[in-house]
Amino acid sequence: MSPSTDQENLPAVTRLFRRHHSALTPLLLLSPALLILLFVIALPMAFSLYASFTPYRMTRPDSIETFIGLRNYIRLIGNDDFWAAFLRTLLFLAIALNLELILGLGIALLIDRVTLGQRLLRTIMMFPMMFSPILVGFQFKFIFNDNIGVVNNALQFLGLADQAIPWLVDGTLAMGAILFAEIWMSTSVFAIVLLAGLFAMPRDPLEAAKVDGCTPWQSFRHVTLPFLLPFAYIAMTIRSLDVARAYDIVAIMTDGGPAGRTELLWTLIARVGFDNARMGEANAMAFMASLLSILFTWFLFTRLLAARRTMGGVE
Repeated sequence: MSPSTDQENLPAVTRLFRRHHSALTPLLLLSPALLILLFVIALPMAFSLYASFTPYRMTRPDSIETFIGLRNYIRLIGNDDFWAAFLRTLLFLAIALNLELILGLGIALLIDRVTLGQRLLRTIMMFPMMFSPILVGFQFKFIFNDNIGVVNNALQFLGLADQAIPWLVDGTLAMGAILFAEIWMSTSVFAIVLLAGLFAMPRDPLEAAKVDGCTPWQSFRHVTLPFLLPFAYIAMTIRSLDVARAYDIVAIMTDGGPAGRTELLWTLIARVGFDNARMGEANAMAFMASLLSILFTWFLFTRLLAARRTMGGVE
């Protein structure tokens, strides 16, 4: 007797149970992960969204029950500190991403040309991104210290500076020090992604360009770079989310100082929410910052799709 005949001989209730059981099996297997996501992500986000519509203060827990609508969001429009931190974050994001892209591309091109010890170089290249941002913050806070910092001691030893430079006290220099730490830690992300693109790149177009008499710069400009653009946009999308949420390094090195000159969005949000206990306003800031991050990511994603279309990729 065939299996189809066996199925037909089963009672209708049994066949219905088996059909629904097979349909529910994937959901049952995924249910532990879905429950974890619900309790760890969805519910806290829902509570934060609700809190952003209230004047919630940690010093007054009963204020969570007062609904004030969009008042926190309207106040942000006229909040000079918020927009100053926002513009500072955009500037920080633009400088960090562009420098990391340029340095990462240079490192990837150099390692791609190395034949002896390439695996060792790839391993060494990954070391900075393995460090915790907090550890990197403490490390560069010591390096740029006014009195015992390695940078000041080296400059004075070489005769390039007569006195200690206040790297973390002057606003412009402090932002430069933070950028240096961020770029040192994360350039390897661009280098790894772009190196993967170089490994995946077919060699026939380069050989054809060489036969046609193209210079190395022309081959790079018209063949290699267009092929690497999708990989560059992928790396920029990943890094833009990290840089837009930059907190650890800034909090450790300067804590937003001096006088708020290095205050970024998430250090400002932490200060308003935890130091000033205004959690309702801080949650509104956080959702505004998240929306801006989503818009920036969407822009980079559209650029990625355009680059893939140029290379004949699939959307």
